[in-house]
Amino acid sequence: MISRTPFQPERSRDSVTDGLGSAGGLAPSPGEAIPAMEGSEPGRGGMRRFTWEEIGQRSGRGPAPQERWLVIDRKVYDISHFCRRHPGGSRVISHYAGQDATDPFIAFHLDKALVRKYMSPLLIGELAPDQPSFEPSKNKKLVEDFRELRATVEKMGLLQPNHAFFFLYLCHILVLDVAAWLIIWYFGASLVPFLFSAVLLGTVQAQAGWLQHDFGHLSVFSKSRWNHWVHKFVIGHLKGAPASWWNHLHFQHHAKPNCFRKDPDVNMHPLFFALGKTLSVELGVQKKKFMPYNHQHKYFFIIGPPALVPLYFQWYIFYFVVQRKQWVDLAWMMSFYIRFFLTYLPFLGVKGTLGLHLLVRFIESNWFVWVTQMNHIPMHIDYDKNVDWFSTQLQATCNVHQSFFNDWFSGHLNFQIEHHLFPTMPRHNYWKVAPLVKSLCAKHGIEYQCKPLLTAFADIVHSLKDSGELWLDAYLHK
Repeated sequence: MISRTPFQPERSRDSVTDGLGSAGGLAPSPGEAIPAMEGSEPGRGGMRRFTWEEIGQRSGRGPAPQERWLVIDRKVYDISHFCRRHPGGSRVISHYAGQDATDPFIAFHLDKALVRKYMSPLLIGELAPDQPSFEPSKNKKLVEDFRELRATVEKMGLLQPNHAFFFLYLCHILVLDVAAWLIIWYFGASLVPFLFSAVLLGTVQAQAGWLQHDFGHLSVFSKSRWNHWVHKFVIGHLKGAPASWWNHLHFQHHAKPNCFRKDPDVNMHPLFFALGKTLSVELGVQKKKFMPYNHQHKYFFIIGPPALVPLYFQWYIFYFVVQRKQWVDLAWMMSFYIRFFLTYLPFLGVKGTLGLHLLVRFIESNWFVWVTQMNHIPMHIDYDKNVDWFSTQLQATCNVHQSFFNDWFSGHLNFQIEHHLFPTMPRHNYWKVAPLVKSLCAKHGIEYQCKPLLTAFADIVHSLKDSGELWLDAYLHK
């Protein structure tokens, strides 16, 4: 409900070279002359200089619809052709076309120097000396304070993982998986052992989901390729899902959370739900009605938590890997299904094994939807307004109170704010950075929302009810 270089965790050196090299004429070679840009001024050494007005026009829309530029550390890069070769797809990198992308670039990469080296063929110039380092519309002091916070986090070592934590976490998942099988093996396939085993397997799926999330965000190992390898094992063999699918969706969500048409997690608007105050009113004014949105807080319990994984994700992921020819991911997925059916078929038969699998997906789906949506649906949802990184994440996320159970149950996503600000930070360090984030919020008058777990669940329903009523009022009276 997650694209690598340059906006997603980078692949191996070979992958970066393939993406950023000049093969196929996608980008100029390092020694190739770069043509002058109309309206720009030449700087020293032939480097072109640009204004934010010029850059803002290269967003893939507007006067130059085929051009996409972005800025990282005052350097201007032309990603117009490269975005189609971007390892994670064109969307995640294009979301920052026409904007400053310094903070997401820093947030998503481990080896920034390596990535910058292979980005050099895309470099076309720099900001003019009279131009600020980021868009004039952004809060200068807030941007600077957050970057200072980022430097503090690095100095404190909060981006360094505790490998023992993740090893033990993986072990507890494997123990639960084995225990589920032992229950069926020892007690037989009667109703009570069947249901108890299903609960354990549903727990395995939910917890493996949180663990694959850690590897997908490069939070466990210092080398990106090691994270990618284990990520494929956890999400593919333990869960039966493709890493490429998760990468494609999830990093778009992190790049522009709750931004309609940029965050795929809010693509359920408007086909199934009316989300956010602004978008719901807009939908009503346009007299659009794909569903009875004023009742969406009721039918959410039918088409939301129970149905998302077993009735949608379960089948769409196979279409995704075949359509995109992700054969390695497909092999990992098939290893999960082969293992699952070989393990339970002798005890439960075909119908029993299929029933167990469906029940496990049902449990997983409810767990996944409530946890992942409690931090986002009640928050601000709108079109991308190109605000600073800190504000973008704070207005789209909220936290849930810390406790041992909440940390375990949510995979530490009860610290959603800290996770979004520092996506490569190991989850066991979120609680350490939280006071610093709260302090920065207080300094700039930004609300830092933190609530009890059940309140967070209830807020999903309340926000759907509120936005449904806003839609109805606009639909009938505006």
